[in-house]
Amino acid sequence: MKIKSIIILILVTATICGSCGSRRTKIDSKNLIPEKDLVPILRDLYLADGLIGMPRIMLKYAPFDSISTYNHLIEEHGYTKEAMDRTMKYYFVRDPKKLIKIYDKVLGILSVMELRIQKEIIKSKPRTSTLWPGYEFYSFPDPSDSDSTSFRITADKQGFYILSATITLYPDDKSFSPAISAMAFNPDSLATGKLRFARSSPFIKDGYPHKYKISFNVPPRSKLQIEGDLYSPFNMTDLWDRHLVIQNVTLLHSPFDQ
Repeated sequence: MKIKSIIILILVTATICGSCGSRRTKIDSKNLIPEKDLVPILRDLYLADGLIGMPRIMLKYAPFDSISTYNHLIEEHGYTKEAMDRTMKYYFVRDPKKLIKIYDKVLGILSVMELRIQKEIIKSKPRTSTLWPGYEFYSFPDPSDSDSTSFRITADKQGFYILSATITLYPDDKSFSPAISAMAFNPDSLATGKLRFARSSPFIKDGYPHKYKISFNVPPRSKLQIEGDLYSPFNMTDLWDRHLVIQNVTLLHSPFDQ
């Protein structure tokens, strides 16, 4: 089951528990685990749950049941099972909306971890037959990532150059009408040559992958310098205002006679 599905299931349960709780229900609000510590505990419990479900891990650690593993993780963070039970019971019954916000933070951390691992897997694979000089996968935001989506390409063979990418733009991305954008010019006659511009259709902000492309043609006995950006919005955005995944980036060349 995917991360989002599990989190949604937990949140629905939290909401039900909250709605069933009576205002007269006495829940101890003292000695709760602080949110700054609860978030990493929930993160590690989810990761442990996923690992325990793997057959190879189950065989190796068969003598240890999942409950004792969870308790050990909680203690590794400096808290007891009783403190965890008390904290979760409080949020389930008294403040389910706060619990939803806490799980949103957990989901954000897990999503970043998932994207980082996915990127490393793609980078380790052999490159496909493409002229694209950069990575085939980008994700934002990423606290440890400084990858730039800008590019500079020298197209020195006559024919069509097609740059394409599959892009997932999430609804909370703060950019306005982002697209793949580039300009091309003859580097030997920059002062007098004609600039050519290309821009893909605007990215659809629905959280689903869509394919976008731009193209340039290089006349015979000519060459072009192509400069642009895979993520080019009409407004300036900070790294943390961006929420998108760029993958399957390819640059293909097709001669005119094909």
